[in-house]
Amino acid sequence: MLTGEILLLVFVFVIAGFLGVELISKVPSQLHTPLMSGTNAISGITIVGAVSATAAALHTDGTLSAIFGFAAIVLAAINVIGGYLVTDRMLGMFKKKDKGDKK
Repeated sequence: MLTGEILLLVFVFVIAGFLGVELISKVPSQLHTPLMSGTNAISGITIVGAVSATAAALHTDGTLSAIFGFAAIVLAAINVIGGYLVTDRMLGMFKKKDKGDKK
């Protein structure tokens, strides 16, 4: 990979990080649950990207790339599943309890 391409990728990564922090810090606390649900759906795209990157690595016989791709698939799946569990738990706090329910 050329040095210019690596610098461009690092630049995009740093700008995305700053933009993410700036956007999240401006969100009111009441909107965090809907925002989390939306980001979990978007995180599913990460799994698709990780699967395609891993498939490309397996076709080019890149063992290290395949290992990193598999790790990316596992971590993205944990992110999506954990995000949905947290969202479900947070939304459960707003459900009305039955009168006969002693919990």
